[in-house]
Amino acid sequence: MGIFPGFGGWINLNTQQPLKTSTKRSKNGKSSSDSEEDRYLQGPWYWNPGLSPKEKAESMELDHVKSMPMFASDPKYYDLDELVRQVRLWMSENKKHPWHDEPAKVKMKTKRGICHLNIDFTLGWPPQAVYEMFTDPRNMGFFHPMGKYLWRTRLDTRATKVLKKDGPRQITEVEKVLRWKILGYNGAIPIHVIIHENHQKVTATYKKVKVKHMKVFEGSWKVEPLYADEERLCKSRSRISEEEYKKCSGGKGRIGSKVTMEHIFQPSSLFNVPPVSWFIRGIAVKVTKALLQDLKEYVITMSKISE
Repeated sequence: MGIFPGFGGWINLNTQQPLKTSTKRSKNGKSSSDSEEDRYLQGPWYWNPGLSPKEKAESMELDHVKSMPMFASDPKYYDLDELVRQVRLWMSENKKHPWHDEPAKVKMKTKRGICHLNIDFTLGWPPQAVYEMFTDPRNMGFFHPMGKYLWRTRLDTRATKVLKKDGPRQITEVEKVLRWKILGYNGAIPIHVIIHENHQKVTATYKKVKVKHMKVFEGSWKVEPLYADEERLCKSRSRISEEEYKKCSGGKGRIGSKVTMEHIFQPSSLFNVPPVSWFIRGIAVKVTKALLQDLKEYVITMSKISE
């Protein structure tokens, strides 16, 4: 897999030669190992702009989109070479200068029966890479397995479809399933949402099409750069631009991610009364914290690969 396994589900495949697989697509364009999970092959996908026509042709022969050198966010709107450099920098500097994320800040407030869940957290990983983790529907193992089947993770994508593309803006219809287990209780919640993405601003908003037992289900997220080595290399705590950071750090400064999320939900009237509403809010907070911990552990694993 090279130096980027796992997260290399896209970074490895998108910066090196395409992987070969033994299974080919048939003449009618379908895989010889079709399954229901292939419903999400509709996209959204963007080719690595550095691929030659020959490499593209070879990639089209691969069996599954997980093995194809494609991105979920459009690489026209960010510096792919700089992203790869930053990923390598995080991996090479991990042992000498380990990074420790601050505990996530999760706040809940309820007004007129509507819950507002606000989350702020950091990840020692480049912003565009984190955004790709949020938007990539290929179930690349970012989240922990739930139950005896390893491919059933805490949050899985079932299907995606691009509804509209306008420059860096994209509207995507997404179907997911969220699994939870708390105090001996467990369940799976189907989630069907429309996501408005901006690949240049590294932001997104979403709103429900259908979510079981939810009257309101919507939210947003944005990813901002975090200059992880600013104090060590630049001897500064003041706000500086990315160009200033590169200059004062001699190009050796790692850029991490500061993520801000808001999730707004309201259970349907039957479930929006105590004590059921208390239980639902408790599940929301615990599952959110579990998902964030999964992402942090995944990033930590990736950053230790070169050790």
